[in-house]
Amino acid sequence: MLKIYLSNEQGILQEKTEITNGCWVNLTSPTEQEISIVANKLQIPLEFLKDPLDEEERSRIEKDGDNILIIVNIPLMSIDEHKIPIYDTIPLGMIIANNCFVTICLRDNPIFHTFSENKVKNFFTYKRTRFSFQILYSMATSYLKYLKQINKKTDAIEKELHQSMKNKELFSLLNLEKSLVYFTTSLKSNNIVMQKMLKSNYLKMYEDDQELLEDVIIENQQAIEMAETHTTILSGMMDAFASVISNNVNIVMKFLTSFTIILALPTMVASFYGMNVPIPFQDYPYAFFVAIIISFVLSSITAVIFWKKRFF
Repeated sequence: MLKIYLSNEQGILQEKTEITNGCWVNLTSPTEQEISIVANKLQIPLEFLKDPLDEEERSRIEKDGDNILIIVNIPLMSIDEHKIPIYDTIPLGMIIANNCFVTICLRDNPIFHTFSENKVKNFFTYKRTRFSFQILYSMATSYLKYLKQINKKTDAIEKELHQSMKNKELFSLLNLEKSLVYFTTSLKSNNIVMQKMLKSNYLKMYEDDQELLEDVIIENQQAIEMAETHTTILSGMMDAFASVISNNVNIVMKFLTSFTIILALPTMVASFYGMNVPIPFQDYPYAFFVAIIISFVLSSITAVIFWKKRFF
C-alpha cells in the first residue's frame, strides 16, 4: 500500500495522489510496482526499499549519495488464534531522499497512525531529520508501553498460578519471556544506530534536533533497562514455579506412597488368615474380629509414625 502525505504551513497533514517536494511517502507491505514507482521517482536504490521488508534485517544506518537509509526494529502486538497477545519486533525503514521522506514497513503499525492522524505536535513532513527523530521517539515510547503491558500480564498470570498450576499459564509466561528477549535484542541494536546517528555526520542537525535525539536515546536506554529487569524477574519466576511444581509432585507421591503402605498392612493380615493351611485361632469364634483389630492396630501405628515424620 502506497500513501503520500504533505504538511501545510499550519502543520495540518493532507493526503496527496502524487509525490511532491517535502512529502512523506509511506509504504506498507508494498507491491513490486509500488516499489518501482518510488525508486524511479526519487532515484532511490532498490535495496534501500527492499531491505526493510526482510523480517530478519538488522538495525543499521547507511548512506548512498544523497540518500540515507535508517533501519530500526519497532515493537508490534498481534493476537493469535487463541486470542492471546503476542509481542514481536519488525524492521522499519526510513529513507531521507531528495526533498522527500520515505517510510517502509512489512506491516501496518500504530506508529504510522499517530503521524497520519495528526497526533504528533510540531510535525512537518518537510522537516525530514526531525521527522525521523520523532518516529524514533514514538518507537521508544511504544516499547515502554508494551513493556508495561507485559508486566501487568505477568502479574495477572502469577496470581492465577498461585491458585492452580496449569500448562496454559506456563505457556503464556514462556511467550512473554520470548517477547522480552526479542525486545531487548532489538532495543540494543537500535541504540547502536542512534548513537551512531548522534556521533556521525550523516544527518544535518540543529540544536533542537540534537536535543530530541538525545531524549530518544534516554527513552531507549530506559526501555532496555526495563526489558532486562522484566526478563530477569520472569526468568526467576519461571524457575520458582518449576520448583513449586516439582515440589508438589514430590508431596503427592509421598502421600500416595504412605497411604499405599498403610492400606497394604490390612491386606497382609487378611492374606495370612486366608491361607489354606492350619493357622492359629482358626476355630476361635471371634477370629475374624481378631484379624480386624490386628489390621487396625498395625495401620494406626504406621499412620502415627508417618504423621510424625510429616509424610502427609
